[in-house]
Amino acid sequence: MIYNSLKPIEETMQIPPVWIPSRIQWHNYWDAIKYGADKVGYIPFVRYAINTIYLAVLGVAGCVLSNSLVAYGFSRIRWRGRDFMFALTLATMMVPFPVTMVAVFAIFKHLHWIGTFRPLWVPAFFGSAFNIFLLRQFFLTIPQELSDAARIDGCSELGIFRHVILPLSKPALAVVALFHFLYVWNDFLGPLIYLTDQKMFTLSLGLQFYQSQHGGTEWHMLMAASAIVVLPMIVLFFFTQKQFIQGITLTGLKG
Repeated sequence: MIYNSLKPIEETMQIPPVWIPSRIQWHNYWDAIKYGADKVGYIPFVRYAINTIYLAVLGVAGCVLSNSLVAYGFSRIRWRGRDFMFALTLATMMVPFPVTMVAVFAIFKHLHWIGTFRPLWVPAFFGSAFNIFLLRQFFLTIPQELSDAARIDGCSELGIFRHVILPLSKPALAVVALFHFLYVWNDFLGPLIYLTDQKMFTLSLGLQFYQSQHGGTEWHMLMAASAIVVLPMIVLFFFTQKQFIQGITLTGLKG
């Protein structure tokens, strides 16, 4: 991808392959960003990036809030049928998205949400089985005595959740946030199904517009745009790798 993003277009499909470009064209990246821009200054790539960040921020907020609340109920509160409901929640992981895709689309169509961003971020506020499982396993590693001490001092369950559990669970919450951010950033099927206006497209969906509809894809532009899309994920992981590794390694360790 990096090699082809720096090549002239005539060398991208040359046989045998040209591994080292005859001339390095750094301007391919800037040209990829300006691809499809009009005279009034509207740049589709920038709009796609803003849309993707908007959905990612809303999705991460809903994902962390909903999954942590449900995981707290499954791990720190005793109630009848808790284990059965947790097993039922895990069972939903075996149902692939294509099975429920038509039914979910019908629901959103009934709500008149097709063509809006809501189908892409509202479901994040209803939790997901994998993230609930991940957070529940981490919450179980926190000593129960801390919750009991806070409860004796008159703290409510929400108070314990907010002031005791969440501050001790930052690594696990960071992992959940990173996973969901990565999911939203790379999601192609969701925007393809629910979005109808090109100005609302995300980066993953916008990359298809680098493929010519009249034959002949500008591969150097497509590879440059793909490299730009991948770069934020690499930078994000670089700055959060400590919390990411800590959250994964501590999950499920009882101590």
